Amino acid sequence: MNSNRRNLNTLARWALDEQLRPLQKMEPLIRPERGWIRAIREAIGMTTGQFAKRLSVAQPRVAALERAEANEVVTLKSLRQAAEALDCVFVYALVPKAPLEEVVKARARYIAEQQLARTDQTMRLENQGVSRARLERARDDLAEDILRNDKRLWADI
Repeated sequence: MNSNRRNLNTLARWALDEQLRPLQKMEPLIRPERGWIRAIREAIGMTTGQFAKRLSVAQPRVAALERAEANEVVTLKSLRQAAEALDCVFVYALVPKAPLEEVVKARARYIAEQQLARTDQTMRLENQGVSRARLERARDDLAEDILRNDKRLWADI
């Protein structure tokens, strides 16, 4: 991969990390057992009939929508429409557990370690083992090479 593409990927990771930073600091929200739609609808005192009218659907569709959300089979489109009908903001995000740059670097180190472990095993069997420091330096060099050629980054090892 050329350096311009690598730089764009690095900038994209940085931009996403910046955008997601406030969400990473949040405590995870626990979805109500019967779903957000029903919880909010009931909390504001809206009946299924009133909600159906706001959604421009038949009343049985509301029960189906609430069941779908509770069973985690609802579509994003339906959630967005329900949020609008409930005067809510629809929020959808995947929040990485660590900064994306760290995720990428950790993956490159992991792949490098796996590749070097096989080589190190063979070399030790042939009584040609290398020092821990040399092995770590080789791992870091190989990880950098993997980062430059990101096609290998997420390939199965």
